[in-house]
Amino acid sequence: MRNLAALVFVGGLAFLLLVIFNQFDFAQAPMVIGQGILTDAPDRVGAANIVTAVVLGYRGIDTLGEISILFAASAAAGLVLGRRRADARRDPPGGFILRSGAALLFPLMLVVGFYIILHGHLTPGGGFQGGVILAAAFFLPLLARPETPVNHAGLSIVEGGAGAVFILTGLAALLQGGEFLQPLLDNGVLGELLSAGTLPLLYLAVGLKVGAELAGLMARLADVEVDEP
Repeated sequence: MRNLAALVFVGGLAFLLLVIFNQFDFAQAPMVIGQGILTDAPDRVGAANIVTAVVLGYRGIDTLGEISILFAASAAAGLVLGRRRADARRDPPGGFILRSGAALLFPLMLVVGFYIILHGHLTPGGGFQGGVILAAAFFLPLLARPETPVNHAGLSIVEGGAGAVFILTGLAALLQGGEFLQPLLDNGVLGELLSAGTLPLLYLAVGLKVGAELAGLMARLADVEVDEP
């Protein structure tokens, strides 16, 4: 009976997929909404990177949900890991190469991270990708010098402030009679750095929030005591 039920399920699924594909014309895009966004986004949103227009303009609520999920995951991991005991054993400092490399790469990674965030409306990248680079930039010195204290309070302030800016920008659009996270200000000239209205500000908020959350989470993971064999 189990094999028969599996065969019936597979047959029904194959029939459903066959019907769906039979309704599509090959070599033609079946998604009308996507084509409409490609045509409408440059003038309405002003972002040269259409992905940014979709993420922050056309489906901003989904992006807010993704940020909330990341916050919930990092908060849950922090609660599970807890605080480090005062008598816990710390890892020894890294060697000369690791410490020198961390000191050299830290400012470079900051520049790259902010560049990717601030140019997210022009080129591939944005707040999520740049935020990960910022988090890695702050975590690399911690690997080289584990005794360095981590300012979790400062990370929490940056994270909370960035999230508040993101939400308040969306509410400001609602108060002006638009949609949530609808781009405000002037769109500017397509392709220039100061363009796309408030989208660069939103991506900056996303990048700082993602970077602070991941940096705090990785610092908490580094604080977990490893039992000696």
